[in-house]
Amino acid sequence: MITLDELTNGQSACIVDCTGDDEITMRLMELGFLPGESVERVGQSPFGDPIEFRLNGCRYSLRKSEAKRIITKGLEPVRKGC
Repeated sequence: MITLDELTNGQSACIVDCTGDDEITMRLMELGFLPGESVERVGQSPFGDPIEFRLNGCRYSLRKSEAKRIITKGLEPVRKGC
């Protein structure tokens, strides 16, 4: 298992868990970063932070510290669902 920030551009994975119990974790879950969802890393800024992800047809930019909260499994071709 790896965290979301460890994906490389173009790789996708299945979300297993969002760690933490604070407002940031709750907001990530409200945005759709939920267990069972497929997420793809799209790119990053020139200095590596923030990182851009595609989830459910939307693009989100997360700080590395936020992406580290999301545990994923498997690096698979982009597909709907896990």
